[in-house]
Amino acid sequence: MSKMVTTIIISLLSGALIAIGILFFSAPSMMLREDKSKHDFQTTTEEIEKSVEAAGWKIPHVNDLQATLHKFGKDVLQVKVYEICKPDLAYEILSRDNERIASSLMPCRIAVYEKSDGTVYVSRLNAELMSRPMSRIIRKNMARAARETEMILEPVIH
Repeated sequence: MSKMVTTIIISLLSGALIAIGILFFSAPSMMLREDKSKHDFQTTTEEIEKSVEAAGWKIPHVNDLQATLHKFGKDVLQVKVYEICKPDLAYEILSRDNERIASSLMPCRIAVYEKSDGTVYVSRLNAELMSRPMSRIIRKNMARAARETEMILEPVIH
């Protein structure tokens, strides 16, 4: 009987360790989405800006990381991070004390960057996945933001 209990415990622990390992190594690809752009860097950024506006979203800020790092004596390939916001969705979260915890995920961000082979990519947080363990209000609004962000990106990635 003791040998059987030991075998069960070892099997359960082994299964748990394997599951944790799989989650650990697959988590980055689940939390972040990356797609190759159909366009060069300039066209990608222009198309995203037009698409954001057409979808009724706003761009409160654009971070030009290449320019920022250049100020500090570091050279990197082109990288721009768009902070995009849909005021109605943001209000649903930010107007409630218990939901404001999600403000660190806001506004939504879209990064456009060039890799060393000259290919341009677009990445963003998988907001729908990240919001699953949160409240119903956060889940609902973050899922909608994620769906609309994908629609915004369609002209450059599909």
